[in-house]
Amino acid sequence: MSLNNHYYYDEEKCEFVPVIQNKFDMVVYTACLWILNGVVLAAIGLTLLSNYIGTPAELALKAENETLLEQMQYTRESIVKLESQMESIVEMDNEMYRSVLGMDPISPEERMAGVGGSDPYSDFDIYSQETSEILRWTASKIDNLERRLGIQQVSFEEIQAYYNENQDFLRHVPAIKPTSGIVLSGFGMRMHPVLKYRRMHEGLDFRADIGTPIYATGDATVKVAARRGNYGLMIVLDHGQGIETRYAHLSGFADGIRSGTEVQRGDVIGYSGNTGMTQGPHLHYEVHINGSPVDPMNYLIADTTPEEYLMYQDIARNNPMSMD
Repeated sequence: MSLNNHYYYDEEKCEFVPVIQNKFDMVVYTACLWILNGVVLAAIGLTLLSNYIGTPAELALKAENETLLEQMQYTRESIVKLESQMESIVEMDNEMYRSVLGMDPISPEERMAGVGGSDPYSDFDIYSQETSEILRWTASKIDNLERRLGIQQVSFEEIQAYYNENQDFLRHVPAIKPTSGIVLSGFGMRMHPVLKYRRMHEGLDFRADIGTPIYATGDATVKVAARRGNYGLMIVLDHGQGIETRYAHLSGFADGIRSGTEVQRGDVIGYSGNTGMTQGPHLHYEVHINGSPVDPMNYLIADTTPEEYLMYQDIARNNPMSMD
């Protein structure tokens, strides 16, 4: 703003006299005005930002919180997957290892490992509802998984101790896969591929090309090595303690395999084929306890990983047809 047009009244001369400023004073005056205006505008801008958008620190904190919430949601999904895997291990522990070894299963109540008392997660209530819920859920699930893993570790130690004390008996338990192929069809009611009606399928069908080696799944004595009707060429092993295994649709027997032959787990006893009433080459495998067929899936404990076991279960559930 210029001061050249400003005047003051001189009473002695009775006239208006123009105000004369030097250039330095004018520059200082103008600069002060601009600085003052700038400060006022900056204050107004910061007020608007803090009220409607947020300060830079608040914006950074908001972005950080959003990232943390996204990470917590991802962690939540990972925990759900871990819980599913834990359930599979529990199922294998109870239905496979403990059942086959004759050990008492661990009850669901014991495995859940619940705790009582005051709320251990009340400290999270100071946060927003969404954040508090995620933190509570995550902390409780992790604590529960830690306790269940501890119980599972103890269970495996008990199984190991039982195995060490009963190795002679356990060598006779059918505990490995009878051949290298995957499971094609499971135990239970299935559509017969030749007869075209549903009937009880008393074993597992394994993929096996003609001539694939077939292994004894436990120490045993050969009870039958002969042709048996729809089973074709078949081997029956007596493992003692009322346990028998059956291997059907073979193309031939290994050297020396006949009634009365002693075999050990892992010995080749025959070769897969397509004899009897079948849809194609494969191995039909059964486990009998005291004369009754049981699901052989529960006896694949020595050379089957949890991932393979889950895959076999999925195939068995979803394939409505057997191979024989």
